[in-house]
Amino acid sequence: MSERGFRDVFYSAQDGLRLHARLYGEANPGLPVVCLPGLTRNARDFHALAEKLSTDAATPRKVIAFDYRGRGLSDNDPDWRRYDVTVEAADIVSGLAAFGVDHAAFIGTSRGGLIIMALAGVRPTLMKAVVLNDIGPVVEGDGLAQIRAYLQRAPRPGTMAEAIKIQKAVHGEAFPALDDEDWWRFTEALYREEKGRLRADFDPKLLKPLKAIDLDTPLPALWPLFEGLAAIPVLAIRGENSRLLSSRTLEEMTTRHPTMQQIIVAGQGHAPLLETGALPKEIATFIKRAEKSA
Repeated sequence: MSERGFRDVFYSAQDGLRLHARLYGEANPGLPVVCLPGLTRNARDFHALAEKLSTDAATPRKVIAFDYRGRGLSDNDPDWRRYDVTVEAADIVSGLAAFGVDHAAFIGTSRGGLIIMALAGVRPTLMKAVVLNDIGPVVEGDGLAQIRAYLQRAPRPGTMAEAIKIQKAVHGEAFPALDDEDWWRFTEALYREEKGRLRADFDPKLLKPLKAIDLDTPLPALWPLFEGLAAIPVLAIRGENSRLLSSRTLEEMTTRHPTMQQIIVAGQGHAPLLETGALPKEIATFIKRAEKSA
């Protein structure tokens, strides 16, 4: 473990691609935590939360934060068609096997939550607790259209100050609760420096599957996959200003999973920063209770 608080670890996917994860508190006892980021995001999104969970005075935990293929330090896939939730779910299974993790608490932001629901259909015994961050079985088309439009025409900033200005211009209305430190953390995790300039830290070909989605027709609902979580403790987190997870869908999730807990994060949109406010404490408490009940 380095002074950074984590160790970079690499493993091979079933198709041989070299994939990356961050490992925090690897010697810690108790139920491990697996962190799965959003569509174009990476393991760095979870750094602050992982630090808190892995150094918790009462129950320090091992935390594994994954980079999917084509993101962060993982290799790009030569075939963009494999930037797919089912493929990425299989990659997570391979990673957990490589790291000797038989079961864990899973935290999934946006696409990470879709991967969790996919895993519920094929490997439910992996999950002892689930946190779904601003994602549900119904993905609102207008929210996805907003994300796609931004990614397709996102400018390439020269400096971090420019990058933060861009992120505030795009997301500021939905995230009035964030302070300057939050914006820096949120933005810094998205970019890496290359030849003296910043670039978004994902394979540009990742946008091809997104462009292929027909947003003129309703997106398929994933209720059968969500119902695969029926026997697992679930905490659903929704940004108050989210356009991807609606209040209506969250209400239906509660109906179909009566023991599900929920948190509405004031002043944030899609997707809430999990290290802000009381969220780390609430997530830690939820995992601890789920571990005891299991």
